[in-house]
Amino acid sequence: MAQAVKGNKVQVTYTGRLEDGTVFDASQECPGCDSVSGPLEFVIGDGSVISGFDAAVTGMIPGESKTVRIPVDNAYGPRIEELVAVIDRTDIPEGMDPQPGEQLEIVREEGETFPVLVLAVTPEKITLDANHPLAGQDLTFDIRLDRIL
Repeated sequence: MAQAVKGNKVQVTYTGRLEDGTVFDASQECPGCDSVSGPLEFVIGDGSVISGFDAAVTGMIPGESKTVRIPVDNAYGPRIEELVAVIDRTDIPEGMDPQPGEQLEIVREEGETFPVLVLAVTPEKITLDANHPLAGQDLTFDIRLDRIL
């Protein structure tokens, strides 16, 4: 049977967990799953998934399952404190009332958008975090290669 190699389009079923066992994403129903995204299809090596996930699927055969621990550097990278910013409340659109835990989109001058998480709000300041929510964390995935497409 053929092994998955770079350039193959594959379909996988997976569950992603943090070190404490908390499920942060899953493609199918599982204990502790809040949302289910359905099977994941991607091309190995095209950069659409984290490098550690790509590497884990490479060499698998359809029907094979494995559990892999992906360290920070092969996941979403380290948390970067320079991506946390405190802005004046006057710098946000009038009428907007951001709350801690809320996800916002910032628009750069070039028109590009990127997500930020509201960490804290005071009457004068808002603290925003542009790190990926999983940055700085090792991740564990249960992966099953469903098929090579």
